[in-house]
Amino acid sequence: MSVVSVNRSNFEEVKGSDKTVLLDFYADWCGPCRMVSPIVDEIAEENPQYLVGKINVDTENELAQAFRVMSIPTLVVMKGGKVIQQSVGAKSKAEILAMLG
Repeated sequence: MSVVSVNRSNFEEVKGSDKTVLLDFYADWCGPCRMVSPIVDEIAEENPQYLVGKINVDTENELAQAFRVMSIPTLVVMKGGKVIQQSVGAKSKAEILAMLG
């Protein structure tokens, strides 16, 4: 499954997913975000049981504020519409998969 570009208009649908949701808060100008991005893409391709979304903090400021994103990259794992894990900074594939449980 491919990565979903998450914005205000589709966020409720993403949040309401039956799947565990991984959200990657990023910006195009952020170096560590560019390191994490291909890993997140890989996880999305290899793990169809997860819904993986990316949120550009420059264009989706309201969503970034709702999740209290102060630094990027920030990775958020949601289950049943609730945040169960949140982590700031670049992570390895193994660390991100561990967050997903």
